[in-house]
Amino acid sequence: MTSTRDDLNAFLDYPQIEVPHAATGPLAGLTLGVKDIFDVAGHPTGGGNPQFPGASKPATATAPSVQKLLDAGAAYVGKTQTEELTFSLIGQNVHFPHPVNPKARDRVTGGSSSGSAAAVAGGLCDIATASDTGGSVRGPASFCGLIGLRATHGLLSLEKTMPLAPSLDVFGWYARDAATYEKVADVMLGEAPATLPKLRPLRLAAFDALVIGPDEAAEYARMIAIVESVLGEIRQAPSLSFSADDLYWMFRRIQAYEAWAVHGDFVSRTENMDPAVRARFEFGKTLGCEVAAEETRKRNAFRAEFEALLGADGLLILPTMPGAAPQSASTGDELLDYRERALRLLCLSGLSGLPQITLPLGTVHGAPFGISLIGPRNCDRSLVALATRIMDGI
Repeated sequence: MTSTRDDLNAFLDYPQIEVPHAATGPLAGLTLGVKDIFDVAGHPTGGGNPQFPGASKPATATAPSVQKLLDAGAAYVGKTQTEELTFSLIGQNVHFPHPVNPKARDRVTGGSSSGSAAAVAGGLCDIATASDTGGSVRGPASFCGLIGLRATHGLLSLEKTMPLAPSLDVFGWYARDAATYEKVADVMLGEAPATLPKLRPLRLAAFDALVIGPDEAAEYARMIAIVESVLGEIRQAPSLSFSADDLYWMFRRIQAYEAWAVHGDFVSRTENMDPAVRARFEFGKTLGCEVAAEETRKRNAFRAEFEALLGADGLLILPTMPGAAPQSASTGDELLDYRERALRLLCLSGLSGLPQITLPLGTVHGAPFGISLIGPRNCDRSLVALATRIMDGI
């Protein structure tokens, strides 16, 4: 059953405009939602805050990554909701009715690409753009039963896109099925190689252990078995010299420092802001250049170690999120606890800049639960093809 816009709160109430797209092409016949951080000529770019400068005037040109999809034949149907300045993982923007998770209506969609995930999962559009700084492609995809790729950092254009933390920001998209995801991947990444490389699947015990409880662990084990049926045995990798907590704080400090540098002036002048979002920005205000330099030094060391672990053929398998989406009625403290646990899983790809794809293979407590693959730098197209192979085997 197809949901209505009012039912899911996925799209923003901007005036309908005609956005030209190619009449033919590989994406002809598919509809496209665009997260409200990407410029679309004729529409404002609100960034999830009514006072954001882009919210009061239409953009004059379309973001190149969005234009690629239009030129391939996708038909634009509207702007989708985003978390405030994209600085959240939950999907509950205080300025707008919260998007509804079509696959688990009593649970959150995840953010910041909340509207895009709800729109695609609910059948309101075939594909929708997303972005990922701390997990904003991967988290909502896991929560809403979608495929989602966090691309290799810098591989896809973010021109004419609202930034958050530039050394972490990447472009992404959603689709409900692997065939559609492959079509978009052909446009954005080029065609898949004729022969997929033979990859060496690995696990890291410290990150597997971040699932919330025994039900999640059991479902994750079932998903592991599905992946092993395609890839072969997944071996335990030696522990990293950085703990999950080390990486979490490294990520938090780098993200907050950059976010304050990008948006600090706006945050300082704006009264109308979610206090929790403001606090994340203001944490960045407390961090000096020396802290940023030290965290960057540590990130470079982690990146070298992680890339050496994977080499040219390693593939890390891990839970995308700690479990199913939190209940929409969860307390602020419960959501914060979940967010901080999730970031310990999500920060591996963000800090390393390596691509990660999440697959909707699991269900726990009646809600979607994804499993992820992190591969070597620039193996993005092979990751999408590998995801299709795994999902075809279900």
